[in-house]
Amino acid sequence: MKHQADIRNFCIIAHIDHGKSTLADRMLELTDTVQKQKMQQQLLDQMDLERERGITIKLQPVSMYWHGYELNLIDTPGHVDFSYEVARSLAAAEGAILVADATQGIEAQTLANVYLAIEAELEIIPVVNKIDLPAAQPDAVAGELANLLGGSAEDVLRISAKTGEGVDQVLNGLITHVPAPTGHDDTSLRGLIFDSIYDEYRGVILYVRIIDGVLTSGSGVVLLGSGKHSEATEIGAFYPQPVAVDALYTGQIGYVVTRYKSVRQAQVGDTLTTAAAPATEALPGYKTVKPFVFAGFYPASGEQYQQLKDALERLQLNDAALQFSPENSKILGFGFRIGFLGLL
Repeated sequence: MKHQADIRNFCIIAHIDHGKSTLADRMLELTDTVQKQKMQQQLLDQMDLERERGITIKLQPVSMYWHGYELNLIDTPGHVDFSYEVARSLAAAEGAILVADATQGIEAQTLANVYLAIEAELEIIPVVNKIDLPAAQPDAVAGELANLLGGSAEDVLRISAKTGEGVDQVLNGLITHVPAPTGHDDTSLRGLIFDSIYDEYRGVILYVRIIDGVLTSGSGVVLLGSGKHSEATEIGAFYPQPVAVDALYTGQIGYVVTRYKSVRQAQVGDTLTTAAAPATEALPGYKTVKPFVFAGFYPASGEQYQQLKDALERLQLNDAALQFSPENSKILGFGFRIGFLGLL
């Protein structure tokens, strides 16, 4: 069990292609979480599309250890379509590393996410990345960050995530500036669900931040928002691969394997508690994710209608934002109106 005062939960805020995943890679390497010979680029980006296009879509948490402290990173999406995923990550952290490209400065989407972090009262550590590039202007970009956050340009860290220069200063800054999580082990469990995935063999796996209490493996659990009951058949942490543990304590981040059959049964932002001694008050900010982009999809032939429906239902198991309803066109025939979180 890690002492609560020695835990730091943080996320990384950056625009697409400003080096967020590369910084996460260097952190994993520097903290010996992943051995250097086993490192691969964008290690926390697990999906094929993420590696193909160099963007982060699905959150991949990881726990690291640095100078006796447990550092829990929630890697956040930098693409404009995933601001909701950024917001859920911020709710599980006390601090944020704000990364800006030394050749491009602060982007509009970065500003939007910074305002979310400020609203969530996170401690923000400003970082200028890619100082190794010939076109880099680290002092100018540091000035932009200082003006944005109201600090001094001298306090802005200057790093190269690619070469590893200055990354140790970022890790030290997390320990120094980000506060330890609050909460109490000796009270009813309240865990914030900040993401979930569906495994066809194990059911829904929740990614949780323990706000209060202790969660032990085998406990009966209930979601305060939906009232759905289940069992924590396995709990664990990310190193960065999932590793089963006996318990998760206040302030820690981990996963919970449940018997839920769809991620729609366990919505992001809901509060996880124990069935035996449930919490009486849910965590604030629970929202149902809603799609923003809609399109009509029609199979090439009527025989493929059921196949398309089956495929959408399987996709919906892993994406709570996806919504679809039957639609009929005089020209195109039977199809579906599908709602997505955004374009990609």
